[in-house]
Amino acid sequence: MNTDVLPEFDPTTRRRALIVRGGWDGHHPVAATDLFVPHLEQHNFEVLVHDSTSAYADADLMASVDLVVQCVTMGTIEHDEVMGLRRAVKAGTGLAGWHGGICDSFRNASEYLHLIGAQFASHPASSNPHTIDVLPLDHPITRGVPSFELDTEQYWMLTDTYLDVLATTTQASTDDDPWHRPVTSPAVWTRQWGQGRIFVATPGHDPEVLANEHVNLLVRRGMLWAAR
Repeated sequence: MNTDVLPEFDPTTRRRALIVRGGWDGHHPVAATDLFVPHLEQHNFEVLVHDSTSAYADADLMASVDLVVQCVTMGTIEHDEVMGLRRAVKAGTGLAGWHGGICDSFRNASEYLHLIGAQFASHPASSNPHTIDVLPLDHPITRGVPSFELDTEQYWMLTDTYLDVLATTTQASTDDDPWHRPVTSPAVWTRQWGQGRIFVATPGHDPEVLANEHVNLLVRRGMLWAAR
């Protein structure tokens, strides 16, 4: 499979990536983001790592960043920080992430939810065999990636209609469930925000899931696609 080639990505251009990680330790923010540092460095990124969202309030830093990779679950964020992130993305900085590190980051920050376009609602089982249905689109992130099976948390998402959905997953309904029909949620999507691009994948509970060949490829490609 062709791994990381994106037609619009110029590997000769030097870029800067900012990794912001923290929040709930159950999503392994350090180990999970460390998986992708070599990938970024191999694609000519200078990688900066911050353990606090305070980096988002540093206007000079954010203006110098071509990509933000965020892995912060169930955290808090100050108003000036979330507005700094929004301004940077609007001006062209890419934003990428996976699982709760990007779509369950700051539950009480409406400006952040507006930026991402989705919020985690539930995963009815902690480990649940399910399918990631890759849509038949000619998109550089999913090109050549088949639908695939995972046995991990299956995210039920609350979303808006501004998402460009690349893959979905469907939560079944059983006699014991309070919902009465299957529910389909986006599993991989992109979003254009001003001049910036956003990439989100809901699989990625732990490094083992992120090491899955399809999940790993989608995240690697998604980061390159999102970068300025």
